[in-house]
Amino acid sequence: MMTMEKKKEKPKPQEKSRDFFCVVSDAFRFFAKRSSMMLGSAWAFAAAILIILIWGTTGPMFHYSDTWQLIINTGTTIVTFLMVFLIQNTQNRDAKAAHLKLDELIRALKGARNELIDLETLTDEDLTSLEKQFSRVRKKAERNGNNAGGKTRGKPC
Repeated sequence: MMTMEKKKEKPKPQEKSRDFFCVVSDAFRFFAKRSSMMLGSAWAFAAAILIILIWGTTGPMFHYSDTWQLIINTGTTIVTFLMVFLIQNTQNRDAKAAHLKLDELIRALKGARNELIDLETLTDEDLTSLEKQFSRVRKKAERNGNNAGGKTRGKPC
């Protein structure tokens, strides 16, 4: 009954803007995912090579003019600019998913330190301190003839 009443309430102005940004964010996420799948394919690479070959072969026809050069320069600049955002979005999502999976593994394992969950929120100084701590643990394990997992190290291949 209470949820029905909440649904009937009109959203506040802040909620409307948040809803708009959520819709835009979801649309961009969907677009970025689909684009990265398509643009990261062998077909997209082949299309890019084809465009360059066509542009290159038209050089003599346009007498290698400034306009002819400007076409490829402008095109590649625009594509590069847009791809930066798509790549960054994809990497952010992948990193977040990997962090969440690792956090779940840390949380689920007995003996694991739950303080290691959400390490990405630590300051650089805290991360450096933790890195030094793990380095000491690894060196101690190596002195004892074991790696950090407790297995004896063999000769590298």
